[in-house]
Amino acid sequence: QVQLVESGGGLVQPGGSLRLSCAASGTHFSVVTMGWYRQAPGKQRELVAAILSGGRTNYADSVKGRFTISRDNAKKMTYLQMNSLNSEDSAVYYCNLKYGSTWFRRPDGADWGQGTQVIVSS
Repeated sequence: QVQLVESGGGLVQPGGSLRLSCAASGTHFSVVTMGWYRQAPGKQRELVAAILSGGRTNYADSVKGRFTISRDNAKKMTYLQMNSLNSEDSAVYYCNLKYGSTWFRRPDGADWGQGTQVIVSS
């Protein structure tokens, strides 16, 4: 039974930083891909970063150079370090897990739960 719990969101000033965390359980964590998605009001949910089981990372162009995804297999945690934040980064952030070719939270699913909200504002 897979469970994902996000934390670390909050209010931050433009140019500031936040570190999001995602705790995973119920899976062979070391062999899965982990990803971070975000969804802003009126916009589609988008994949912003992913880290494969071997450590290779991928980023959306909008966050490349500012965000860093990482993982700690011993703790079954994945993190998203967000630097140089701007108002366009304001969104609800969700983590996701992919085993093989299948995401645990379906990319076209209507409801991914609560996530963790990031608000970038002065």
